[in-house]
Amino acid sequence: MQEAMFWRSEENNSVHCELCPKHCTIRPGKTGFCRVRKNVDGKLYTLNFNRVAAHAMDPIEKKPLYHYYPGQYILSLGTTGCNLRCGFCQNWTIAHADPQTIEVTPEHVAEVAAKQDPYPNVGIAYTYSEPFMWYEFVFHTARLAREKGLKNVLVTNGYINEEPLKALLPYIDAMNIDVKAFTDNFYRKNCTGHLEPVMRTVEMVHSHCHVELTTLLVPGLNDSEEEIRKLVDWVAALDPEIPLHFSRYFPNFEFELDPTPPEALKRAQQIALEKLDYVYIGNLGDPRGMNTYCPRCGKIVINRTWYNGKVVGLTAENNCKHCGRKIKVIR
Repeated sequence: MQEAMFWRSEENNSVHCELCPKHCTIRPGKTGFCRVRKNVDGKLYTLNFNRVAAHAMDPIEKKPLYHYYPGQYILSLGTTGCNLRCGFCQNWTIAHADPQTIEVTPEHVAEVAAKQDPYPNVGIAYTYSEPFMWYEFVFHTARLAREKGLKNVLVTNGYINEEPLKALLPYIDAMNIDVKAFTDNFYRKNCTGHLEPVMRTVEMVHSHCHVELTTLLVPGLNDSEEEIRKLVDWVAALDPEIPLHFSRYFPNFEFELDPTPPEALKRAQQIALEKLDYVYIGNLGDPRGMNTYCPRCGKIVINRTWYNGKVVGLTAENNCKHCGRKIKVIR
């Protein structure tokens, strides 16, 4: 165990966790909502500091990040625990179960990532479950990775308090943030959380690192035209060049609804493209929804086959080869 960051003592040896908006008060011997932060004799400890439940060398498009080093690989790691409980969770066997884990150290992870083996990779992605519930490990590893010239990527639900976010953000280069819906009612009923903290996270970080957003469209729950337009209006007001991914839902965990109809995804994309420059469809297998097109001339500038991205229409300065329009991409 590792002593946790961001907590305070309470009466009767209880502790108050200040990492996320749950603000759990935890009695001795108990854990918080996330299951990985425990009160031991009046001190808060993290139970997953050096535990890895899943690891792979992934295409960066799998995060999904489509405008950040397209076509490159990134060492991806995840652990147990999450501070939301989404009934449709696609990674519940890691986030909400008790999978086997292996023991690693931040030093070892940074060394492995720096070796560029078996593929050249841009850095480390903290993903699969909720990396903010792995805060201490991510904080230490990200600092070591930065010293080695590696990039740090978070794939997160964005459910974090301001102080810990501000402390970690200097070491983070890119984030994909799940905006699971654009109503607080959805978050309360289906995720045991709230929308406002997620919006705050996006608003805080979008000018500090590369950001892309993902919304899993669940039929009948968060896919109405009205809700999609409100989401798009909010993103457009922040920056119309923020890439937005609409992902297809499949039955999983506690949800048994039918998969998202392809036409619902395509309609959401059409609505979003009225105000946003880059909108994608995931989990559908249609390359037309995965390619990057120039917002001005409509030509393909990054071609994708599943998770394999190839730059085909950009100059070295990231201008469209066909019309000269600047494309927001880091590579």
